Amino acid sequence: MSKVGVSHASWDTYRDIEISFKVNGKEVKVKVKPYERLIDVLRNKLGLVSVKGGCGRGECGACVVIMNGKLIPTCLTLAVRADGSEVLTLEGIAPEGKLHAIQKALLDTYAMQCGFCFPGVIMTSKYLLDKNPNPSEDEIKEVLDGNLCRCGSYLRFVKAVKLASKYINEGKIFFDESEVMR
Repeated sequence: MSKVGVSHASWDTYRDIEISFKVNGKEVKVKVKPYERLIDVLRNKLGLVSVKGGCGRGECGACVVIMNGKLIPTCLTLAVRADGSEVLTLEGIAPEGKLHAIQKALLDTYAMQCGFCFPGVIMTSKYLLDKNPNPSEDEIKEVLDGNLCRCGSYLRFVKAVKLASKYINEGKIFFDESEVMR
Protein backbone atom coordinates (compact mmCIF):
# COMPACT_ATOMS: atom_id res chain seq x y z
CA MET A 1 0.00 0.00 0.00
CA SER A 2 1.29 3.43 -0.86
CA LYS A 3 1.16 6.34 1.57
CA VAL A 4 -2.20 7.53 0.17
CA GLY A 5 -3.80 4.10 0.57
CA VAL A 6 -3.72 3.06 -3.09
CA SER A 7 -1.96 -0.12 -4.07
CA HIS A 8 -0.07 -0.09 -7.37
CA ALA A 9 0.30 -3.26 -9.43
CA SER A 10 3.70 -4.17 -10.74
CA TRP A 11 4.10 -4.52 -14.53
CA ASP A 12 4.81 -8.20 -13.88
CA THR A 13 1.34 -8.76 -12.41
CA TYR A 14 -0.33 -8.42 -15.82
CA ARG A 15 -1.11 -11.78 -17.36
CA ASP A 16 0.21 -12.79 -20.76
CA ILE A 17 -2.23 -12.80 -23.65
CA GLU A 18 -1.62 -15.19 -26.54
CA ILE A 19 -2.13 -13.57 -29.91
CA SER A 20 -1.77 -15.02 -33.37
CA PHE A 21 -1.26 -13.19 -36.61
CA LYS A 22 0.52 -13.49 -39.94
CA VAL A 23 3.88 -11.82 -40.30
CA ASN A 24 5.35 -11.77 -43.78
CA GLY A 25 2.98 -14.57 -44.77
CA LYS A 26 3.81 -16.86 -41.85
CA GLU A 27 1.38 -17.59 -39.02
CA VAL A 28 2.89 -16.78 -35.61
CA LYS A 29 1.67 -17.16 -32.05
CA VAL A 30 3.24 -15.12 -29.31
CA LYS A 31 2.46 -14.28 -25.70
CA VAL A 32 2.37 -10.58 -24.90
CA LYS A 33 1.55 -8.34 -22.00
CA PRO A 34 -1.47 -6.10 -22.59
CA TYR A 35 0.78 -3.02 -22.57
CA GLU A 36 3.43 -4.32 -25.02
CA ARG A 37 3.95 -2.37 -28.22
CA LEU A 38 4.01 -4.08 -31.59
CA ILE A 39 7.52 -2.77 -32.31
CA ASP A 40 8.88 -4.59 -29.25
CA VAL A 41 7.18 -7.86 -30.18
CA LEU A 42 8.35 -7.69 -33.80
CA ARG A 43 11.95 -6.85 -32.88
CA ASN A 44 12.52 -8.65 -29.60
CA LYS A 45 10.25 -11.68 -29.80
CA LEU A 46 10.17 -12.32 -33.55
CA GLY A 47 13.65 -11.03 -34.50
CA LEU A 48 12.41 -8.66 -37.22
CA VAL A 49 15.01 -5.98 -36.67
CA SER A 50 14.22 -3.94 -39.78
CA VAL A 51 11.51 -2.31 -37.68
CA LYS A 52 13.49 0.53 -36.13
CA GLY A 53 12.76 2.41 -32.95
CA GLY A 54 13.16 6.11 -33.66
CA CYS A 55 11.10 8.74 -31.91
CA GLY A 56 8.67 6.50 -30.03
CA ARG A 57 5.88 9.00 -30.82
CA GLY A 58 4.82 7.94 -34.33
CA GLU A 59 6.45 10.97 -35.93
CA CYS A 60 9.62 9.69 -37.65
CA GLY A 61 8.41 6.73 -39.75
CA ALA A 62 11.28 4.42 -38.75
CA CYS A 63 8.97 1.78 -37.30
CA VAL A 64 6.19 1.66 -39.90
CA VAL A 65 4.84 -1.62 -41.23
CA ILE A 66 1.84 -2.49 -43.35
CA MET A 67 -0.91 -4.10 -41.27
CA ASN A 68 -4.08 -5.21 -43.03
CA GLY A 69 -3.24 -2.93 -45.95
CA LYS A 70 -2.66 0.16 -43.81
CA LEU A 71 0.60 1.86 -42.95
CA ILE A 72 0.94 1.94 -39.16
CA PRO A 73 3.55 3.15 -36.65
CA THR A 74 4.40 0.12 -34.52
CA CYS A 75 5.68 2.31 -31.69
CA LEU A 76 2.11 3.52 -31.09
CA THR A 77 0.35 0.21 -31.72
CA LEU A 78 -0.31 -2.26 -28.95
CA ALA A 79 0.70 -5.79 -29.93
CA VAL A 80 -2.76 -7.11 -29.02
CA ARG A 81 -4.15 -5.02 -31.90
CA ALA A 82 -2.28 -7.31 -34.31
CA ASP A 83 -4.26 -10.37 -33.20
CA GLY A 84 -5.83 -11.89 -36.33
CA SER A 85 -4.05 -9.42 -38.61
CA GLU A 86 -1.60 -9.63 -41.48
CA VAL A 87 1.60 -7.69 -40.94
CA LEU A 88 4.23 -7.00 -43.57
CA THR A 89 7.73 -5.85 -42.63
CA LEU A 90 10.76 -5.14 -44.80
CA GLU A 91 11.89 -8.75 -44.32
CA GLY A 92 8.80 -9.93 -46.20
CA ILE A 93 8.58 -7.66 -49.25
CA ALA A 94 10.71 -9.83 -51.56
CA PRO A 95 11.55 -13.52 -51.86
CA GLU A 96 14.91 -14.62 -50.45
CA GLY A 97 17.80 -13.65 -52.73
CA LYS A 98 15.71 -10.98 -54.45
CA LEU A 99 15.26 -7.25 -54.05
CA HIS A 100 11.97 -5.44 -54.45
CA ALA A 101 11.85 -2.73 -57.14
CA ILE A 102 11.86 -0.09 -54.40
CA GLN A 103 15.06 -1.47 -52.89
CA LYS A 104 16.78 -1.58 -56.28
CA ALA A 105 15.59 1.92 -57.15
CA LEU A 106 16.95 3.32 -53.88
CA LEU A 107 20.32 1.75 -54.65
CA ASP A 108 20.23 2.85 -58.31
CA THR A 109 19.60 6.48 -57.30
CA TYR A 110 22.37 6.43 -54.68
CA ALA A 111 19.86 7.35 -51.97
CA MET A 112 21.68 5.18 -49.41
CA GLN A 113 23.35 7.14 -46.67
CA CYS A 114 23.34 5.82 -43.10
CA GLY A 115 20.38 3.53 -43.82
CA PHE A 116 18.54 3.96 -40.51
CA CYS A 117 15.42 5.36 -42.17
CA PHE A 118 15.47 2.93 -45.10
CA PRO A 119 13.08 0.30 -43.71
CA GLY A 120 10.43 2.93 -43.02
CA VAL A 121 10.99 4.68 -46.36
CA ILE A 122 10.77 1.36 -48.20
CA MET A 123 7.57 0.30 -46.43
CA THR A 124 6.00 3.73 -46.98
CA SER A 125 6.97 3.64 -50.66
CA LYS A 126 5.58 0.12 -51.04
CA TYR A 127 2.34 1.21 -49.42
CA LEU A 128 2.06 4.10 -51.88
CA LEU A 129 2.95 2.06 -54.97
CA ASP A 130 0.54 -0.72 -53.97
CA LYS A 131 -2.26 1.88 -53.86
CA ASN A 132 -1.10 3.99 -56.79
CA PRO A 133 1.48 2.54 -59.23
CA ASN A 134 1.79 5.92 -60.99
CA PRO A 135 2.06 8.54 -58.24
CA SER A 136 2.81 12.17 -59.01
CA GLU A 137 5.82 13.86 -57.46
CA ASP A 138 3.50 15.69 -55.06
CA GLU A 139 1.86 12.40 -53.99
CA ILE A 140 5.28 10.86 -53.37
CA LYS A 141 6.37 13.84 -51.29
CA GLU A 142 3.12 13.81 -49.34
CA VAL A 143 3.34 10.13 -48.37
CA LEU A 144 7.06 10.34 -47.54
CA ASP A 145 6.43 13.42 -45.39
CA GLY A 146 6.09 11.10 -42.39
CA ASN A 147 9.60 9.66 -42.79
CA LEU A 148 12.45 11.50 -41.10
CA CYS A 149 15.88 11.11 -42.73
CA ARG A 150 18.77 12.46 -40.71
CA CYS A 151 21.00 12.46 -43.80
CA GLY A 152 18.60 14.53 -45.92
CA SER A 153 18.13 12.08 -48.79
CA TYR A 154 14.58 13.27 -49.51
CA LEU A 155 15.13 14.33 -53.12
CA ARG A 156 16.74 10.99 -53.90
CA PHE A 157 13.84 9.18 -52.24
CA VAL A 158 11.42 10.92 -54.60
CA LYS A 159 13.61 10.02 -57.56
CA ALA A 160 13.81 6.41 -56.34
CA VAL A 161 10.04 6.06 -55.95
CA LYS A 162 9.59 7.36 -59.50
CA LEU A 163 12.13 4.80 -60.73
CA ALA A 164 10.49 2.01 -58.72
CA SER A 165 7.16 2.97 -60.27
CA LYS A 166 8.74 2.65 -63.72
CA TYR A 167 10.18 -0.78 -62.85
CA ILE A 168 6.85 -2.02 -61.48
CA ASN A 169 4.89 -0.73 -64.47
CA GLU A 170 7.32 -2.61 -66.72
CA GLY A 171 6.56 -5.78 -64.74
CA LYS A 172 9.92 -5.77 -62.94
CA ILE A 173 8.87 -6.14 -59.31
CA PHE A 174 11.74 -8.32 -58.10
CA PHE A 175 15.40 -8.29 -59.05
CA ASP A 176 18.12 -10.83 -58.40
CA GLU A 177 20.70 -9.50 -56.00
CA SER A 178 23.26 -9.93 -58.79
CA GLU A 179 21.40 -7.27 -60.85
CA VAL A 180 22.07 -4.53 -58.32
CA MET A 181 24.27 -1.63 -59.35
CA ARG A 182 25.40 -3.01 -62.71
